[in-house]
Amino acid sequence: MKKRVTGMITIGLFGFVFQGCGSPPMKEITQKIVKVETPNGEYKTVNKHSGAYGKYQIMPKTAKHYTKKLNINYREWKKPENQDKIYTAILCDNINALKKSGHKINAFTVYGAHQQGARGFDCIIRNKNLNAKAYRRLRRNLPKQYKYLKNEKLRLAWINYWSHRMKNI
Repeated sequence: MKKRVTGMITIGLFGFVFQGCGSPPMKEITQKIVKVETPNGEYKTVNKHSGAYGKYQIMPKTAKHYTKKLNINYREWKKPENQDKIYTAILCDNINALKKSGHKINAFTVYGAHQQGARGFDCIIRNKNLNAKAYRRLRRNLPKQYKYLKNEKLRLAWINYWSHRMKNI
């Protein structure tokens, strides 16, 4: 019975997130995110550099937070159904934060929040509170050709690169 209830909750969460956010549909945005994060869409994909794991490339620290929030055993967060639940909760939280900050909901903003965190994305867009760690995160999430770009140009390079990429994926 517990498995059936869990499945119903997952379907309910996806339905809520996917239907409640307007256009474009969250299903389409999720497909774009998966295409960027794990081109093969595998639940067992590991990023050896960052430690991100799974279909949605969730960081272990983020997984720890969301397993507590969703009452999932942390040792089981890598199971596909739990990755889906965690991603859905992250997506919902990011969308709420983006809306609260006045951002339009589209593939770029949702992916930017997925990659940088909703607060980090907002700081990037508004050019506020960008510290050395923020610039490292920007640099790490761009192709190597941007490796030596000065910090003053890095923020706009990141915005241009990802807004264009999310439109054309």
